[in-house]
Amino acid sequence: MAITTKHSKLGTVLAAGPKKMTVYLFEADKGAASTCSGPCAVVWPPVTSAGAPSSGGAAVAGELGTITRSDQRKQVTYKGHPLYYYAKDKDSGDSYGQGLKSFGAPWYVLAPSGNKVDQS
Repeated sequence: MAITTKHSKLGTVLAAGPKKMTVYLFEADKGAASTCSGPCAVVWPPVTSAGAPSSGGAAVAGELGTITRSDQRKQVTYKGHPLYYYAKDKDSGDSYGQGLKSFGAPWYVLAPSGNKVDQS
């Protein structure tokens, strides 16, 4: 899985996959453990990778990693944050999940710094 950057209405943000879809962090995740599973993972699918993730753009390769989810899939992390897509984002550049409170906590787009983009 390639993690790269793209320019959006929120500034330069992290994106994943061949379609360069926006990725999010979940504020309920503490440390490098995912707390989003079941119905949550349907709305917020985890960014997964069969092998080691790669970087492009301003994404820093040394900040990428993976964790093993409860379903044994490898979820990509960036600066320790498990990464997710938002199911309602259909095109590269969509960020409809930005700032949403869903499944008990807010969701935010990530900047290349690894910090959340705190604007809606």
